[in-house]
Amino acid sequence: MPNLSKSKYTRFCQCEKSLWLQVNKPEEAVIDDATMARFEKGNAVGDLAMALLGPFIEVTTKRKDGTLDLMAMIDKTKECIGNGTENIAEASFSHDGNYCAVDILHKTNGGYAIYEVKSTTYSPDKDRKKLEVYAPDIAYQKWVVEHCGINVTGTFLVVLDSDYVLEGELDIQQLFHIEDLSDLVANEYLKVPSQVARAKTVLAMTEEPGTDLSVNCQNPYRCAFWQYCTRQKQIPSPSVFDLYRLSFSKKMDLYHQGIISFDDLKEKELKDKQQMQVMGTLQNSEHIDVAGIRQFLRTLSYPLYFLDFETMQPIIPEYQGTHPYQQITFQYSLHIIEREGGELLHKEFLGISGDDPRRALAEQLCKDIPMNVCTLAYNKSFECTRIKELAEYFPDLSAHLLNIRTHIKDLLDPFQAGSYYVPAMGGSFSIKSVLPALFPDDPSLNYHNLDERVQNGGDAMSVFPKIKDMAPEEAAKTREALLHYCCLDTMAMVRVWQKMN
Repeated sequence: MPNLSKSKYTRFCQCEKSLWLQVNKPEEAVIDDATMARFEKGNAVGDLAMALLGPFIEVTTKRKDGTLDLMAMIDKTKECIGNGTENIAEASFSHDGNYCAVDILHKTNGGYAIYEVKSTTYSPDKDRKKLEVYAPDIAYQKWVVEHCGINVTGTFLVVLDSDYVLEGELDIQQLFHIEDLSDLVANEYLKVPSQVARAKTVLAMTEEPGTDLSVNCQNPYRCAFWQYCTRQKQIPSPSVFDLYRLSFSKKMDLYHQGIISFDDLKEKELKDKQQMQVMGTLQNSEHIDVAGIRQFLRTLSYPLYFLDFETMQPIIPEYQGTHPYQQITFQYSLHIIEREGGELLHKEFLGISGDDPRRALAEQLCKDIPMNVCTLAYNKSFECTRIKELAEYFPDLSAHLLNIRTHIKDLLDPFQAGSYYVPAMGGSFSIKSVLPALFPDDPSLNYHNLDERVQNGGDAMSVFPKIKDMAPEEAAKTREALLHYCCLDTMAMVRVWQKMN
């Protein structure tokens, strides 16, 4: 009989086909950088939370090849329980081929409580429905632990408090929020025996389950086997899943009605931009509203400053006055055209990895962008929010920073308004979609031709905080890659603006 773990159990609860593929066709999984970064952050949070309830013993044990020695972990857990250990981290149990490792097993009167740690943020005054997704995981753990003879006295979820702000030393008692999930777990607990039996049946199958696509394919994140399953279903490209600004659940509703291709969609009542996307693709036709573009261009004035920020999001606050997952601006690129037909100038800033970059960046930004000038950003809400945050944290620079913010124009506007659309944009108006659509044959504007260290914002976000730990030569090359990437972002804006003129 196949063995089951809590990760396999929760994957089964999302989709039984995903579980089968994980075991039998793992090479078909597409795990992007964002997912890998999420795993890394989750591990860091789990390590920090081990001390939340007091002194602890961690039973994690690895073999020489780096793999987990589960039997050793189970034996160590039994030893800790026998010794009356107050808190056991990664407490490990196995019952009838069902394995689980409890993040924190906390000794209480009459038994032990389960504390499951997640790297998500939560505020106590928010809707608890957000936490329902974690109940099956904890219910499975409770079921396994109880079948190993342990009385489970409570089931709790440990998450990051989204309202926590770092002031002085990091306080994990304030950083983490503990939520009693007994009610949600009770509902899921009754399902565990039948779910376990079905999951093991799926694992024993020699043929792939015929499970259809569903909303669970993106609940809570896109499944790593999405590309495999859509390819297997012969989903055309483009399809209903590429439709502009339609929720995934509504796309799935259309899919289950048999409305999948753009040919299927052309008879549907769609919003204007969706209709433009569908018909433009089917007819291979551009839509250029010259009057709309000119109206936008008239809102701009020289000198023009093209601005782009890069940020990182430390899951655990590192800098004073910041909260979990706060965007920390560490870099910008700035292209400048002072007058019509004038020379294209470039300025840039890149912080020092390991140091708080915000003050130096804010000061340099105020030097590089004078007050009362026209600044262009692409999807300006991002840059505007970051500037607002800097202004709040540095009151002495607030007037200048807020003046820059007030004068920012959004290069996204004419595209989002539908004034300029070509089918190659694929229903997306991000700069990464617009640029190759407008300049398909220009290698200097191709992000894939950049140093592989940094080819997108996710790369920049991940690599910057790691530079402090690199050897000098590698650090220098990585900084250069960051500068080239951010520079291309603002150069892309310049070229798009020139294309519209």
